[in-house]
Amino acid sequence: MKLKLILILLVLNPIINYGQISTIKSAEISFNFVAKDVDGTISGFSSDSQIDLNAIENSKFKGTVSVKTIKTGIFLRDWALKGSKYFNEELHPKLLFESTAIQKTAKGFTVQGILTIKAIEKPLSISFIKNGKQLIGTATLNTSDYGINIKKQDEDNTVNVSLSFTLN
Repeated sequence: MKLKLILILLVLNPIINYGQISTIKSAEISFNFVAKDVDGTISGFSSDSQIDLNAIENSKFKGTVSVKTIKTGIFLRDWALKGSKYFNEELHPKLLFESTAIQKTAKGFTVQGILTIKAIEKPLSISFIKNGKQLIGTATLNTSDYGINIKKQDEDNTVNVSLSFTLN
């Protein structure tokens, strides 16, 4: 009887583990505004993501961050960024990302989705690699696409974003 139970568990184990869904336990998000070489972070992360590492294309990435948590190391710059000229925290307190498609790549996977800033929705692609219980992601966006014109030339409004998600 014991042997039958052990055999059944061994056979079912891959099936049971195949569909295990992970969630994002914590996140660290940093950015670099290329033209001014300004580094910063944004937090206040909340997620409804469901990640199946065994079938990544079946996963869903959805999360928000809070504009009030923008930090660049200079109080007056942070205050200005949160103001109506840039992110307009009062009217748009959160940035939202929701995936639309996920594809495996040679080194990890790419998440295609929609990033919403100031009620403006634009496509964004995030490349991820897995490192133990962490997902490390990178993306590049242009702030002028979202009505945030820090520099006059569109190409000077490039921001590189780095994400580090710790999974449950």
